[in-house]
Amino acid sequence: MKRQMRSVSLEGNEVPAKRDELRRYFHQSYDLFESLFELFSDDDVFYRQSEPTRHPMIFYFGHTAVFYINKLILAGVIRERINPRFESLFAVGVDEMSWDEESSRFAWPAVEEVRRYRQKVRDVVDECIATLPMNLPVTQNNPFWAVWMGIEHERIHIETSSVLHRQMPLNYIRPNPDFPLCPDKGAAPENVLIPMQGGTIRLGKGNEDRGLYGWDNEYGIFETDVAPFEASRYLVSNGEFLPFVAAGGYTDERWWDEEGKKYLALRNAKAPPFWILREDGTYGYRALAEEIDMPMNWPVEVNALEAQAFCRWKSEQEHAHYRLPTEAEWVSMIRECGIDEVIFDDRNANLNGAHYASSVPVDRFEHGTVCDAVGNVWQWTQTPIDGYEGFAPHPWYDDFSTPTFDTKHNLIKGGSWISTGNEIVSYSRYAFRRHFIQHAGFRYIRSSERYEADLDTIVEDPEIAMLCEEGYNPLNTFETMALKAMKPFFTQTKSVLEIGCRAGRLSLELSGVFKEVTGIDLSARYIAPAVQLIEQGEVRYRTGRSVKRITLESLN
Repeated sequence: MKRQMRSVSLEGNEVPAKRDELRRYFHQSYDLFESLFELFSDDDVFYRQSEPTRHPMIFYFGHTAVFYINKLILAGVIRERINPRFESLFAVGVDEMSWDEESSRFAWPAVEEVRRYRQKVRDVVDECIATLPMNLPVTQNNPFWAVWMGIEHERIHIETSSVLHRQMPLNYIRPNPDFPLCPDKGAAPENVLIPMQGGTIRLGKGNEDRGLYGWDNEYGIFETDVAPFEASRYLVSNGEFLPFVAAGGYTDERWWDEEGKKYLALRNAKAPPFWILREDGTYGYRALAEEIDMPMNWPVEVNALEAQAFCRWKSEQEHAHYRLPTEAEWVSMIRECGIDEVIFDDRNANLNGAHYASSVPVDRFEHGTVCDAVGNVWQWTQTPIDGYEGFAPHPWYDDFSTPTFDTKHNLIKGGSWISTGNEIVSYSRYAFRRHFIQHAGFRYIRSSERYEADLDTIVEDPEIAMLCEEGYNPLNTFETMALKAMKPFFTQTKSVLEIGCRAGRLSLELSGVFKEVTGIDLSARYIAPAVQLIEQGEVRYRTGRSVKRITLESLN
């Protein structure tokens, strides 16, 4: 792959130079994202889904472009839309809320129409970069922050789209010399444990931008003590993972928790997602655009549930306690390995497309006493993402992080071979559902600390807690009047739309009467309590020093 630019600093002394640097960063992001879609064999592939729970690929092609326009409008940078239909249709993606639920079907536009739209967006953003008043350093309330937001969002989708490409049947994908695979394949090295001292770890950026764009979950402070532990020298390789598969690891329920058993049942998983069982009983390996013989010395790519099952199996085999590291333990490890730069160095790590469009052997890049402390594949942690103390959602993208603060999304750290931009910044925090497929693997640790994640979700966001407090007390006067006014229509109307549903109390009340009720509001943050009530049966929220609880049974 062509070497990519590092994140552009928010600071500087010369505005013209900063405009030029940002402009190059924007066009490079736009070009790289579009080049991934040149891997499709023809335009018909844009209307195919890599898996039933995801949108067709045409959605992702349009999504990153409309994101720029929607955020620029929110920030007050531009006032007119380019294509209101597109800027609604391509706005919201799929988070696999239901593992086995098919993506909604829409009347998708022609590919060429979306290409033309993307060019118009490119021109608009380029003009904004050239003409928008710029003050340095750029801060979070500066209109230019919306430009950075769009670029870093597109760089996330460079990676997530490449994952979907790997899940597309090979007859729809064609190799491209701009995306070369590493040719180095061999036997897996024997893994060993390396002692780590631990100590006090301070995470978060405080309220400072530290010179680089950051997503809202990076801000705030968290401090904790990390006990000494041992970390595997290498990421778990395909060769190290193979005995677990061969021993029936995917059919023996002893190694899987309830969430993992659900994953096995729904996906009928028998091996890692990018392993291909061949007729002779061996496994091939699905790379970005081709199938190759299994590279035993490359890192295995699994979801968090598979990684945790392997750790339970290994613990039983060796009569020890192995598990995934926590976020704090992972940070402690990379610091002990001498990685202290804010932007990870892609010259000594498989990051940023600087080497190949694939993983490389797990012993290729050394970082102190371990290899691949960062890079090659993302590393799953035990830690469900949550906000640090002082967290506040950014008003232009207030549902970027908060929907993931549900104990169902675990943090991944370190970046993969295609991670770029903010993804390879030391402060970055990305999380996915534990069954999610990503360019992600793991390393295990051994520690006397028996970590158990706190899976009880408490709404800490003061604004949302206030909506819960106001909305789920006895119905207020307006809601009572609304219900009375609707009574004459109860037998005549099958469906209801509530606009401005806030925390969703009235919509939930109406769902007991009407066949279909849809509640909408300006932000996913607002409706999250209602969604959680439907999915989990309860919501807990903090008000002052008290934690209060709402259940479906308690509603009138």
